[in-house]
Amino acid sequence: MSALLLLLLGVLSSTGVLLTGVESVGVCYGGNGNNLPTKQAVVNLYKSNGIGKIRLYYPDEGALQALRGSNIEVILAVPNDQLQSVSNNGGATNWVNKYVKPYAGNVKLKYIAVGNEVHPGDALAGSVLPALQSIQNAISAANLQGQIKVSTAIDTTLLGNSYPPKDGVFSNSASSYITPIINFLAKNGAPLLANVYPYFAYVNNQQNIGLDYALFTKQGNNEVGYQNLFDALVDSLYAALEKVGASNVKVVVSESGWPSQGGVGATVQNAGTYYRNLIKHVKGGTPKRPNGPIETYLFAMFDENQKGGAETEKHFGLFRPDKSPKYQLSFN
Repeated sequence: MSALLLLLLGVLSSTGVLLTGVESVGVCYGGNGNNLPTKQAVVNLYKSNGIGKIRLYYPDEGALQALRGSNIEVILAVPNDQLQSVSNNGGATNWVNKYVKPYAGNVKLKYIAVGNEVHPGDALAGSVLPALQSIQNAISAANLQGQIKVSTAIDTTLLGNSYPPKDGVFSNSASSYITPIINFLAKNGAPLLANVYPYFAYVNNQQNIGLDYALFTKQGNNEVGYQNLFDALVDSLYAALEKVGASNVKVVVSESGWPSQGGVGATVQNAGTYYRNLIKHVKGGTPKRPNGPIETYLFAMFDENQKGGAETEKHFGLFRPDKSPKYQLSFN
């Protein structure tokens, strides 16, 4: 009986039924701070909170070491400043040999994000597709293509139109850049990683977007059948994917967050409301893709006191540098 039970448990765990955090949201590990805990302490904090997924913004070997045996799923990044060096097979093979192969046995590497928010007019735009192809070749050569999907992370500014969501389409300037990338994803069964921020959409268009619509607190649907801005943004991406013949490409929300200070609408109360409602909401789907959950990574684990840009950029953390929670959140 015990042998049979053990076998059954093994089957269940291999299908993910028993793995805590399998359906949990992920959290991005932002590290632009001089006051943050050690890598091992951070991984322990993920585990103690039942956070089953992490996004790393560069090949952080200290974090990868700490993640060994943790069962936490990982998005590992090729940062923008390394795109050119991996856009040929030799460079990509070296990268995979250094940062992927030594860890793939006991770190749950799920996606490699080749570049983050590269825009069509950027100097690096021409490197993204070759880098994707070269990293894919290196992953396949390492026989890891069944475990790891290769993608890139975009933001929603690549959409030329996003409202109503069914009319979502990539802009004319973005189309020639993003369409070959999407074809690559479709061919390899990889998702599109998308950074989706109702906060920025709200801040930039307050005359047309209500705070309640951005925070998931609106009662009832709007005139095009949407109750919240998050779903509207995700579905506009799905509509844009359909228009370039890639209706089978899934959107993974690789970042979404709300700052607690430093700008319009940036309060602890609003941010806590956003994160709580987002965690609850992504267990289901969107009107266009109702069969959830929506794989989603919250931004970010900690406030980052050395992050550049607007003041809000420093205040997206779910935890303070001393590891105390800024909000009462349940991640599972």
